[in-house]
Amino acid sequence: MINRELPAAKTVRIAFLGLWLVISLFPLYWILITSFKTPGAIFSYPLTYWPEEFSLENYVSLFEKSNFATYVVNSLLVSTVAATVATLIAMLSAYVLARFEFRTKTAVLMAFLVTQMIPAFIALGPLYLMMVQLKLVDNRFGLMLIYVAVCIPFSTIMLRGFFANIPDALEEAAMIDGCSRLGALFRVIVPVMKPGIIAAFIFNFVNCWNELFLSVTLMNKDENKTIPTALNGFISSFTIDWGSMSAAAVLTIVPTMVLFAFASRYIVQGLTAGAVKG
Repeated sequence: MINRELPAAKTVRIAFLGLWLVISLFPLYWILITSFKTPGAIFSYPLTYWPEEFSLENYVSLFEKSNFATYVVNSLLVSTVAATVATLIAMLSAYVLARFEFRTKTAVLMAFLVTQMIPAFIALGPLYLMMVQLKLVDNRFGLMLIYVAVCIPFSTIMLRGFFANIPDALEEAAMIDGCSRLGALFRVIVPVMKPGIIAAFIFNFVNCWNELFLSVTLMNKDENKTIPTALNGFISSFTIDWGSMSAAAVLTIVPTMVLFAFASRYIVQGLTAGAVKG
């Protein structure tokens, strides 16, 4: 049956999508042009939607006023390590939940789902007390540990769908040929699941890269702060440094945009592959 869309319906759909696109992209556009305005032009009235004079003053001021390069390195280190470890652990736990039957399997899955319903700020108090006792406050390793723990439940649920979509016969054939179960997992199943693993890693990385509450609570020393904490530092009791904050926001968005640009194909494949159990 051929689905022929009426011209009026098509026009309405395109107009709605176009409006939605403009609404979604306008904040990014405003941050971008604000970062290239001079400090005086940012507060000019009436508002200007295109800078009369492009200036790099906000970017220069950003690196002069703060250790922004240090914040970028901290964020890259913490996000990359935490996302990698969380994805690896989640892959193993998802494999167990997809391939084995045991008495507490349903309870484990429910526990993972419940953790996604709890707002992160509720756990800030207990987490801070625990990290104080472990002497991991103001420690990047401590922040990595918490990020790993936060990312594992969602990644496990996500990757379990991918494992459930892969026939058991693949690893059984590998085990007949002499592979151990772990060997079959890493030699046969993991290459097939590459899109799903990459998708899980990217989601973990972006969550760690953008996380604010935990990093603000646990990181006090300037040399240990991540980018979200640094952005929060541009807000004082009486003023907001919009120029430097906009420049920092632009530089913060760039790594995630590059990551999504290079891995978009894997993300789409991963999400569609794990959407339906075969």
